[in-house]
This record gives sequence, structure tokens and C-alpha cells, in this order.
Amino acid sequence: MVNVDAGISTKSRLALTLLALFLGELGIHRFYAGKIGTGIVMLIMTIIGYASVWLVFGFIPLAVVWLWNLIDLIMAVAGIFKDKQGKVIKNW
Repeated sequence: MVNVDAGISTKSRLALTLLALFLGELGIHRFYAGKIGTGIVMLIMTIIGYASVWLVFGFIPLAVVWLWNLIDLIMAVAGIFKDKQGKVIKNW
């Protein structure tokens, strides 16, 4: 007998979507999904971007983080975002 829900995460898609929408720039939704490494990368890029925004350089990491978060948000809403174990966060 095969478990149909074997590839489905127990994480909430609603929580993931709201975190990506409101705190995604800081990578909080990635921490929630268990992707600590990429969450830290997003957080550091955001800090570096805002710290150097008075230089023209600061807009580059911020643009990367904003685009990255937009893609994550779309994936979360569509139900195809995966957690650390590779399971899809599908259930609202």
C-alpha cells in the first residue's frame, strides 16, 4: 500500500504565503520551510542592500532579493514550493 501524502509537507501553505508576502524580503518564509541557509542569504543580502542603498550598489542586492521573493511567493500561492525535505507545501 502506497502513502499518497508521502510527498506532501505538514507545513501550512497559508503561513508560508503570508510570511513570503509580508516578511519575504528578510527570508523568513524560507526559515519556516526549513531552508535556513538560503534564508540567511536573503537576510544578509537585504541588510547589505539597505546599508549601502545610499550608494548605487545597494539596489543590486535588493533587486535580487525582491525578484527571488516574488518567485517564492508565486510558488507558495501555486502550491509548488518545497520544504527542506523536498516535500511540497500544498495544504492550506
